Amino acid sequence: MWRCIAAAMTEFSLAFASLVLLLGFAVSLLSGFLGIGGGIVMAPALLYLPPLLGVGLLDMRQVTGLTITQGLFACLSGALRHDRYRQVNRRLVRWMGGSLFLSALAGSILSKWIANEALMMIFAGLALVAAVLMCFPTQVREEVQDAETCVFDLRLALGIALVVGVLGGMVGQGGSFILVPLMLYALRLPVRVAIGSNLALVFFSCLAGFAGKLATGQIPFLLAACLVAGALPGAQVGSILSQRTRPNWLRIGLAVVVGLSALGIAIDVLAEV
Repeated sequence: MWRCIAAAMTEFSLAFASLVLLLGFAVSLLSGFLGIGGGIVMAPALLYLPPLLGVGLLDMRQVTGLTITQGLFACLSGALRHDRYRQVNRRLVRWMGGSLFLSALAGSILSKWIANEALMMIFAGLALVAAVLMCFPTQVREEVQDAETCVFDLRLALGIALVVGVLGGMVGQGGSFILVPLMLYALRLPVRVAIGSNLALVFFSCLAGFAGKLATGQIPFLLAACLVAGALPGAQVGSILSQRTRPNWLRIGLAVVVGLSALGIAIDVLAEV
């Protein structure tokens, strides 16, 4: 891994490589802490920070390739750590994972005939509603020692995966920042179980995207090595901190990130109108 980073420095500046490594750590820490993929933060950070700091410039193809790489390895690292704490409901992941994959595939195909701007506004609206809901108290279940003891409505879980998958596939978003609130408020899962299970779900959706980007040569390997070197420990640290943080604070943190994500998407769409 470190040899790859050293090789990257011959093609990119030390400052550029260091920034990518630092972003990988910071965004993945957020992923492990709140159970989100992190793409909604990583993409704009990679797009705007390097030129702002004068260390380099990435095109959109490289940004998307690096973003999916960060999501894949951060979710894998974080999910494994949360699973060690027994906070991943494997039955939920099995059922929702398959439904998400198939519905996202269908959504990506349907997007050819639907206006992307309208879909993005719908997606942003859903995220904003989710963020507002999380600001209000609800009868979320108490935290449990073993996620497998949690009971949930399987039909509702499949319905959520279907809707989020189709919309996410249409607009090119994984939708993890919407899935966690829905797990909390619709499926009524404990906060830590929702966070851990969502990381496992997002890993599988990222895996499909990563395979596509890899096959089409959209991942800059040297910078990706720097990113992964930061992402793996970052997600571990975030997951450990998540277990030591009160559930109410985790819920508030999720509300803030989801709300900012919704506003960011809405601003991007309005700027293009």
